[in-house]
Amino acid sequence: MPLNVDLHSHSFHSDGVLPPAQVAARARAQGVDWWALSDHDETSGLAEAAAAARELGLGFIPGVEVSVTFCERTIHVLGLNIDPDQPDLRAGLAGIRRSRFERAGIIAERLRECGIADAYEGALRHVDNPELIGRVHFARHLLEQGHCKSLQQAFDRYLGEGKRAFVPMRWPKLESVVPWIRAAGGKAVIAHPGRYRYTPQQFDALFDAFKAQGGVGLEVVSSGHTPAQCRHYARVAQACGFQASRGSDFHAPGIPHTELGRVPPLPDGLTPVWQDWI
Repeated sequence: MPLNVDLHSHSFHSDGVLPPAQVAARARAQGVDWWALSDHDETSGLAEAAAAARELGLGFIPGVEVSVTFCERTIHVLGLNIDPDQPDLRAGLAGIRRSRFERAGIIAERLRECGIADAYEGALRHVDNPELIGRVHFARHLLEQGHCKSLQQAFDRYLGEGKRAFVPMRWPKLESVVPWIRAAGGKAVIAHPGRYRYTPQQFDALFDAFKAQGGVGLEVVSSGHTPAQCRHYARVAQACGFQASRGSDFHAPGIPHTELGRVPPLPDGLTPVWQDWI
């Protein structure tokens, strides 16, 4: 029976809702053998996650999910098996967090113009680190206050691209982020490629640029992928020579399709990104 490996999850150190130790316990309870915590642009939860994993007998891979701008859109790159204390990575992530913090103030002001007061303070109640405040924290506040009936509706009405409180963000480029991850001893993996609205030509450019910078992996199996997308990105990984990763993108309990350890296994014929570590 293959190992149950889940290399994409979040704690309340970014936009998840549980502390790292509870994410570790949930992973173990769901039958995960090897697990990565990969908070957005933040590594402050990794020490707690590693300690909890050791106590549980759970294999642990330290990770991070870094926001990147490519072709005027946001993509996410996972850094897996990183040294979180590496100076280049630490400095780069700190710069991203400062930009997130500044954007949050603008989002709050736009929500105030929509008649929603105290949105910044409300969003802060849903985040452990104010530097990591993001749209999902504002969405949770809007849901809590009855301004919408679901998190998705908060994005559809206010926070999504083109909506009244949407504030675009200029993230660092691939040529900065992939070297940070490599300097930290990690492997760079494109997260959930099926979420990105690129043309086939833009995807080709993304994969070529990523590989040229030293990126090695593609998240073939993700909770955000349909079975057809998993098959498609398995073919892409083989064609491009990428190693393949697998992750639930867990954020919170109660969402069955993003539960830890529940995504399908990797398709046959792929090289797992974890082959050197496990």
